[in-house]
Amino acid sequence: MDNVNNRVMRYSFNAAFGTVVAGGNGPGISNTQLFYPMGIHFDAISNSLLIANYVANNIVRWTLGTLNWQIVAGNQNGTSGNTSIGLQSPIDVTLDPMGNSYVLDSDNQRVQLFLAGERDGRTIAGVTGLVGSNATLLNYPSSIALDNQLHLYVSDSTNHRVQKFMRY
Repeated sequence: MDNVNNRVMRYSFNAAFGTVVAGGNGPGISNTQLFYPMGIHFDAISNSLLIANYVANNIVRWTLGTLNWQIVAGNQNGTSGNTSIGLQSPIDVTLDPMGNSYVLDSDNQRVQLFLAGERDGRTIAGVTGLVGSNATLLNYPSSIALDNQLHLYVSDSTNHRVQKFMRY
């Protein structure tokens, strides 16, 4: 991930130079650009990258070998939101084996679940827009992961903890 240059790079083992595999066309919201990409998840089934497009407020799927992305979650026009469809500064993304997307929507203090093929998400961790330190609230979370039983782990940065949320 090359955030500042708005691209994703691939490096071979021991290589000094890499290859651009996504973005690299300056910052922006067109489907050939990325805008400060943060989180990334490789989907082997579709040979694509899911990218948390932080400043563009969306999650995009960039199939390797192509020149553009398709929207997965958030608004294509880069506007932020706090609804079930909108995102504000998504910072990480992962997939489960059924193809459902889990999005860490950092400035909204939540994790959104988007069922495969759907653009309308639901909050499964945190409370939209509320910062806190109790068991149900997050304070600027920074990354997410799923285990093999689909328990969700959230790195809750400002609270200096990792929270585990049981499978929904």
